[in-house]
Amino acid sequence: MFTGIIEELGTVESIQTGGTSGRLRVRAPLVCADLHEGDSISVNGVCLTAVGLRGPSFDADASPETLSRSSLGSLRPGGIVNLERALLPTSRLGGHIVQGHVDATGEVVAAQPLGDGNWWLSVRYPAVLDRYLVLKGSIAVDGISLTIASIDGGVFGLAIIPHTWEQTNLRTRRPGDAVNLETDILAKYVEKLLAGAPAAPKLSVERLIDMGY
Repeated sequence: MFTGIIEELGTVESIQTGGTSGRLRVRAPLVCADLHEGDSISVNGVCLTAVGLRGPSFDADASPETLSRSSLGSLRPGGIVNLERALLPTSRLGGHIVQGHVDATGEVVAAQPLGDGNWWLSVRYPAVLDRYLVLKGSIAVDGISLTIASIDGGVFGLAIIPHTWEQTNLRTRRPGDAVNLETDILAKYVEKLLAGAPAAPKLSVERLIDMGY
């Protein structure tokens, strides 16, 4: 589990894709300092397993499901990726619960400066995610825990503070770029629970009388 608070910007050293799967090598001295073989790590919001540790770099395999649902397949050597190690039981939950299970990719529509280092990021999202998005709700964009500030016509807006802009790869994003989206897991559980709940009886005058009104 992750919180969406990015720890380090890693650099893609190599990426190999063949058939239906791929392998990624990322240089990241900070996270590699205590990374172990088999540890989970979030790469642009995708939960991967670290393997082939080599000093300041690690490898990670991407399954066919991962490549089909995320933007990892479009990475190139030299690209910058957001990294977060798995949450420790003693860590503060600074963002929201992020699993690293990407729902779909969105498309950057615009990144507009608001002044004083603040930015407004607009992202187009697939219609299938609409029911999970609410104003002031949480969403993970490339693994970053962010708050939805507007929703209009299939596009949500995000107010990006200077720290987030400088410490993540959002500053490298341009209109048309794909970003990985993960909606709030709590919304999915609520939807499932409500779908299985028995329908409430219709309210009528007779029922109100029976209830003592």
